Amino acid sequence: MVAETINYIELPTTDISKVKQFYSQAFQWQFTDYGPDYTAFNDGSFNGGFYLHDKTASYQQGAPLVVLYSSHLEESLAKVINHGGVIVKPIFSFPGGRRFHFCDPGGNELAIWSE
Repeated sequence: MVAETINYIELPTTDISKVKQFYSQAFQWQFTDYGPDYTAFNDGSFNGGFYLHDKTASYQQGAPLVVLYSSHLEESLAKVINHGGVIVKPIFSFPGGRRFHFCDPGGNELAIWSE
């Protein structure tokens, strides 16, 4: 671990079961449950967790935006749709690449970008 770098992120979710199913099926994330209201994840390079809450993270309402990377953006878009995510901002270009925003089944807005 490197001091003073982002080490872990926690996100709210309205449905732990659905969010686990979505990320494990779409992106092969691994989960460890810590009781009925919390699950930790590992995406292969980063750790975080989801906690049960009635509010979710929305970029439009000022929440931080978690951005995933993809080397095949259209394939990632299809995975999101096929596993129950909702596209809230279709693929668009920005300086340095392209990205889209989606909501997971637990209500959080995230993005995926590519060069």
